[in-house]
Amino acid sequence: MANHTDSPSGHDMRRRNLVKAVGAGAALAGFPAIVRAQSTKLKVGVILPRSGVQGLIGQSCQIGADIAPALIKDMLGVDIELMNADWETNVDVARTRAERLIQEGAHVLVGPFDSGAASAIAQVAEQKGVPFVINIAAAPPITEQGYKFVFRNFPTAIDLTVNGLALIGDLFRATNVAPRSAVFMHVNDTFGQAMNRGIGATLPRLTQLPFKIVDTISYDPAAKDLSVEVSKAKASKADFLLLVCRLNDAIILRREIVKQRWNIMGMISPGSPGIYEDQFQKALGKLSENCISNNPWYNPKTAMTAAVIKQMAKQFPKEKLHSHGANVSYTFESILIAADAFKRARTTNPKELADAIRQTNLTDRVSLGGPIKFNAKGQVEGNLSAALINKDGRPQVMLPASAAETKPVFPWPDYKA
Repeated sequence: MANHTDSPSGHDMRRRNLVKAVGAGAALAGFPAIVRAQSTKLKVGVILPRSGVQGLIGQSCQIGADIAPALIKDMLGVDIELMNADWETNVDVARTRAERLIQEGAHVLVGPFDSGAASAIAQVAEQKGVPFVINIAAAPPITEQGYKFVFRNFPTAIDLTVNGLALIGDLFRATNVAPRSAVFMHVNDTFGQAMNRGIGATLPRLTQLPFKIVDTISYDPAAKDLSVEVSKAKASKADFLLLVCRLNDAIILRREIVKQRWNIMGMISPGSPGIYEDQFQKALGKLSENCISNNPWYNPKTAMTAAVIKQMAKQFPKEKLHSHGANVSYTFESILIAADAFKRARTTNPKELADAIRQTNLTDRVSLGGPIKFNAKGQVEGNLSAALINKDGRPQVMLPASAAETKPVFPWPDYKA
């Protein structure tokens, strides 16, 4: 996979092919007719970790970007040109890729699925005066710097923590169980540290939760061996594992739990990638079943979600939305935000485009939550999480009940055995 930005001519050809395949007269079911915007293209610089430790997740997010041009053309009449860049799971590379995209004419930046990279790109975007719409990155400080060109349609680590812990309480009530203790394991990167601080600040205030954390263990997300960490966690004699992870480490950790015969009620993520990923289930098979993660997710019951699923079937017939979840929904929505602002602003002038993004009010969306509206800090409030359980080879929504695809299950069915 190329590490440099893709050529505009190549994207023009691909976009024309996509539009031809979809059909110029196609209309999305469930959406009213919309007056077509000017034909001027919006150039979107998409920065994702398509290689390195987070490469699989970056490639997953890329699907959300790739379906956006044809779908948004039908919805809004806006022409999108994607300028793709791989930041290689290296924060320094993320900074240089952002600078290059801006030099090559990107009107807006989208990405990068990582809080450290998002912080670096935000500094570049603010310095250059180019709007930056974050798809996925949770560290709170990103939108606490007073930036004028940085926007985030994703929960902060505090929001993830509050939503995730609240869903754990809902899950325990729905299944009529009350674990008394948990061991908390988390990756030690920017995101994991932010989640650690969030849980430390939030859990003591949620008095309705029946459990206490008896030990906290951090680890490197790039680790190839987590036997020592799992052994320490097992020694805590906790009822269940509370986990903030990435993908590769989650696979290693789950295998190590089985290897060490650590008999716990289950493992629950209060809000992190890894457990719901398609690669997690493909790598682990039956061992992935009944693992739970409370995460931002798509609402399986909306017209917008149906449109995304339909477009994915056209462009990526072997891929399913449930295999990518928030990676696709939040990446797509980030480009939708930029396109909607461009349609209203009728210009690619960066300041006017940023002002239009600030006035966003999108009530039709893919992800769970209220309307996409930015506060004074450039942060969307009201994004929600879903309690997901891996069942029958895919993540399924247990809670909230309004979006549920299956019944809540906890603990692991074979826990007593």
